[in-house]
Amino acid sequence: MQVVPSLLSADLSRLGECLDEARAAGARWVSVDVMDGHFVPNIGFGPDLVRMIKERARLRRAPGLFVDAHLMVSNPEEVAPFFARAGADMVVVHWEACKDPRRALKGLRRLGVAAGMAIKPRTPASRLVPLLGEMDLALVMSVEPGFGGAKFLSSAMPKVAALRRAVSAAGLRCRVAVDGGINRTTAAAAARAGAECLVAGTAVFGERDVGAAFKALQRTAENSFNH
Repeated sequence: MQVVPSLLSADLSRLGECLDEARAAGARWVSVDVMDGHFVPNIGFGPDLVRMIKERARLRRAPGLFVDAHLMVSNPEEVAPFFARAGADMVVVHWEACKDPRRALKGLRRLGVAAGMAIKPRTPASRLVPLLGEMDLALVMSVEPGFGGAKFLSSAMPKVAALRRAVSAAGLRCRVAVDGGINRTTAAAAARAGAECLVAGTAVFGERDVGAAFKALQRTAENSFNH
């Protein structure tokens, strides 16, 4: 079980400090939201942020920090190589944005990164099930993507459970994740549904004590996780 802090909600004026606080509390994975203003209404981060995070981790002798780039863009196949070259460990693309989702996942593997695929709240889990063998992460959005702090949609939880069952039945190593509206209450619900990774922004970086917030969320998730 892993809580993944999302930098979308971090204070950008002290981003390095926020990263250090989360890392010191036990975070081993952070998520970078990439938004183009078209696929989603907001505009987000670019590959330079990934590069900076990796460089800071190296300078602080913490090179094991895992960074994913969540591409909420209309042309993920064209954008992904920039993030792979910047040092992202995983690139997550949206099923809705891919012309050929299977080919897109294989393309990510060819770039040398772990491959993830996300679905929006209105997209059924059945769209991902045939592709689970091609991906390392199946990400269920529990908010409409684009802005941090949105309200959690409990209607996403049956999709999480369905994907977890499909992964287990096929004996796959793909992890199931939830992103959006995660706090201590909703983290418990997502973990009970079978999510192994919980992407959380405001619940971590929106708190005065980032480290304590991360630890509390991680503890809640671990105690609730449905193996």
